[in-house]
This record gives sequence, C-alpha cells and structure tokens, in this order.
Amino acid sequence: MNDILPPESARWEWLEAKVRDLMARYAYRNIRTPIVEPTPLFVRGLGEVTDIVEKEMYSFEDRLNGELLTLRPEATAGVVRAAVEHSMLYDGGKRLYYMGPMFRHERPQRGRYRQFHQIGAEALGFPGAEVDAELILLANALWRELGLENVRLELNSLGEPSERKTHRAALIAYFEQHVDSLDEEARRRLHSNPLRILDTKNPAMQALVDAAPRLIDFLGPQSLAHFESVKTILNANGVAWTVNPRLVRGMDYYNLTVFEFVTDQLGSQGTICGGGRYDYLVEQVGGKPSPAVGWALGVERVLELINQQDNVAVVPVPDVYAVIPSSAALPLAVSTIERLRQRGVNVQMHAATSAGMGSMKSQFKKADASGAFYALVFGEDEALRGAVTIKSLRDGSGTQVERSLDAIADWSSTLQSTR
Repeated sequence: MNDILPPESARWEWLEAKVRDLMARYAYRNIRTPIVEPTPLFVRGLGEVTDIVEKEMYSFEDRLNGELLTLRPEATAGVVRAAVEHSMLYDGGKRLYYMGPMFRHERPQRGRYRQFHQIGAEALGFPGAEVDAELILLANALWRELGLENVRLELNSLGEPSERKTHRAALIAYFEQHVDSLDEEARRRLHSNPLRILDTKNPAMQALVDAAPRLIDFLGPQSLAHFESVKTILNANGVAWTVNPRLVRGMDYYNLTVFEFVTDQLGSQGTICGGGRYDYLVEQVGGKPSPAVGWALGVERVLELINQQDNVAVVPVPDVYAVIPSSAALPLAVSTIERLRQRGVNVQMHAATSAGMGSMKSQFKKADASGAFYALVFGEDEALRGAVTIKSLRDGSGTQVERSLDAIADWSSTLQSTR
C-alpha cells in the first residue's frame, strides 16, 4: 500500500479532472459508497469460487456485533447495493460513476498493489446493446483525452445463464478427457468454475485451452443479436475491436457483453480497463430484476501507461511566487496576495524560516524552483509608491515591470496568460 505524494499526487488530480469532465459530457453522475461492506455482499455478488473471494479479500469480524465485514475488493457490488437500498431505479435507469480505493490481498508487482484505485462507470436499468456500446465509447474517449495510444479493445459474449450451463457441461467433459494435462489450479476449478480455466496464464496449457469448446458457439439468436448490435455501433464510430473467445473476466456476475482494453506496454498487468453486462446482480443483492452494465479502470496502471508513452500529465505550478524581502512587508504582501487569489491567480508565498525571511537571492532561487512564471517583489521602494514589481522567470528575458496596487484589477489577469 503506497503513499501518493506531491508532485505525483498532482498527476492523479489531473486524471480525475479529465474523468469528471468526460463523465459530465456523457451524463454520468458521481456516486460514493463505503469502503467497508458486509462480506456476504461480495460472496453473493462476485461468486464463492472466484479468486477474489477465495484468496484476496480483506475480511474481518466486527468486535462489537460480530458482523462479517470486508474492505471492498471492487465497487460494482457496492454501487448496486446502494441503488437497491435507496430505490434509485424507481423512476428509470441511472448512469453513475465512482473513484476510490479498493483492496485485495495480492502479491505486489508492477501495476498491482494491495490498496489500488479504480475509476468506474455503471449504467443501471438499461437493457439495450446501445448502452454497452456507449460505455465502451466512453472509455475509448478517455484514452483519446489522455493521449494514450496502442490500447486495443477485446470483446466477447458470455451469453445467458442457460447457454453458459450447456457450454459448462461441454467444457467439463472436454477437460475431463485431458485431466492429466491440467495443472493443480485447473483441476481444482474443473467442477466448480471451469470457465475460469480458459483464463489460465500457464503456457503449458495454452494449446489445450485453445482447442476447448467455445462459448460463442453455444449462444442463441438473442445473445448473438445483442453482440452484433454492440459491434455494429462500435464499427459506426470507428472503434477497432477483436473478439477474444477466452475473455471471461474474473467475477461470476457477468452475462452477454464483456470487454477489456489491453496494452502490451505494462508487462503481465496489461489490462487497464474491463467490464461488461451484469443483468442479474441487482436481483442477487435483493432488488427487483434490472439490467446493468459497467466498467472499471485501474488508476495506477493508466498513470503508468501515460508515463510509458511520454504523455506527461500536467503538474500544476503557481502563476506567481511572492518574494518578500522583510517581515515589515508582510501585511501589504499578504493582503495583495489574497486579492490576487480571489481573482483566480495561483500564488505561492515565501515563508520565513527560524533565521528570518532570507536573502533576495535565496528567495529568487526558491521562486525559480517552484516553477512559477512570475516573481512578485514587494520591495520597500515599491511599497512607498503603492506598487509591486513583476519579474518574468520563464521566458529568459528577466523582464521587470512595476504595477500599481490600486490597479490590480487591470493587470492581475496577465499573470494567468501562461495557463
């Protein structure tokens, strides 16, 4: 679990601001759910034999009342629980998004941490394939906004439960014929969750898995039509995709469309965003049957990919660094700085140390190190004239101009011209 410190935290804020702006354009509204939820919510929603529930959840017993609680390993179940608990769907579907920390007890590695952060979008109450496509287009638009390249979209359809049941029987029969070729993990999953065998990372099993019965061959006309509609809308919007018949996702609640955005630039942790349709989860957590679809992206992985591709997230710097030669100038300097801040100027004020305000030379060094575009100098002579000196720090000219403090409304906006 990591601390996120400046200036890295500014990159997070930059990404979050991009997401908020984009979500508003797609009419998705923010939802914030608790970090701790009842353990049965995840067991029921994600599936008892998933890796998350079996191995990765941070669960504990409340010492006061004995309730079993879990730090959320993902957010979809909590969003659905909130929608049911607050009757959010009584007047129609809802488009929602969230940001926040999740927790899984995994082996830390590149792009994977025990406390990690996700941004997700969920559309509850909409059955149509057009909303599946809209969510994919939303994620694709985010990559464009962030300047990310070499991210590919993989699609699959998991069909409906009855279709998966038939495929499951065929899958078990196939793997039983090759049980000697299965690794220990696959044998354990053979009868409990054989679909997850298809997602194995064991190179020795790849040929066997590639030859296994494909779920898409067991889908009926309605499931296939839904999948075709998604692909048609993506094609109409110029979004490239490939069908990956082994794409199953890690939660049991998915049906019909599933998808992942994948990159080859992050090693084994190449999935930066994934999701799909989960039409039965609302009912599973106690609500009236309602369709739903959504996705989540890994913030750490997306930021690492931005760094990999040299698309540097904008790290904010102050417009102005206030150079204050003496403590006698502080009252005038602070009042002027506050007036500038009220007008939208970002100002970093020089602060004294135990040795005093420091020399002008040392203050200008700090002004330069701050990244500010201008230094605002509150010299004694300027104060007598009711003025301040503005010195350019970034264009190489070192230009200095004096401005009247009475006319601050006339020149304050010029300090923001570099944004």
